[in-house]
Amino acid sequence: MNARYGLRTFGLELLMIAVAVAFLFPVYALITLSLKDQRQVAESPLSPPTDPATENYTAAWSRAELGPALMNSTVITVVSVVALIAIGSFAAYFLSRRASRLSYGLYLLFLLGIVLPFQLGAIPLFKMVDAAGLLGTYQGMILFYTGIQLPFTIFLYTGFIRALPADYAHAALIDGAGHVKAFTHVVFPLLRPITGTVLILNAVFIWNDFFTPLLYLGGSTRETVPVKIFAFVGQYVSDNGLVFAGLVLASLPILAVFLALQRYVIKGFASGLKG
Repeated sequence: MNARYGLRTFGLELLMIAVAVAFLFPVYALITLSLKDQRQVAESPLSPPTDPATENYTAAWSRAELGPALMNSTVITVVSVVALIAIGSFAAYFLSRRASRLSYGLYLLFLLGIVLPFQLGAIPLFKMVDAAGLLGTYQGMILFYTGIQLPFTIFLYTGFIRALPADYAHAALIDGAGHVKAFTHVVFPLLRPITGTVLILNAVFIWNDFFTPLLYLGGSTRETVPVKIFAFVGQYVSDNGLVFAGLVLASLPILAVFLALQRYVIKGFASGLKG
């Protein structure tokens, strides 16, 4: 028997439409403002552009030097995410499979790293990076992001691994494989859903982060996209069209990654919550 279309269903549809509009409005505003010059932005910021200023995109690309900035963001994001996946997955495997006080204590320590904001240690961390001679370098940023995001990564992997049957790894160990080989050949391929979740969440955070690159890379040739776009915003004047055009260009790579991996985000969370 088919469910009847009633007032309740109609109300739910209106609610979902309203939610969709609320989520799509910022995208519309971003694209609209990126296609307007200063006069159009001042007169009618949210109306559709009558004479699209497509030159904003070419000006943003050249004036903000977005090409080198995109390369810097890509290198830092990719290497940091790979390090997080490699270290976080293996650490979570140890913590979830060893029933000991040490593993439980280490897990609680990593959870504490999620609760405490890294801004509390901004000054000591800056002094440590400066003393190590890593200011303005890829290595400094990669080490920073790997350390900051590792507790969150381990938390996601641990919840997922606990939901997996341990029989697969045990069978590999009985056949003579070591823990490293059992993990890399048996367990890690089963972590594909949560690995996609870890990848996209960490990549979005690292790619969009502004405070840390401004602090550690400001004034160097390694500045990332958010820092370069910030150059368009001054104390007395800001070129809004160029700012929004730069934001559109900067969001395209990470948006493409998100669309490619979006199915793993919900799947990874759902599987992890079962554990």
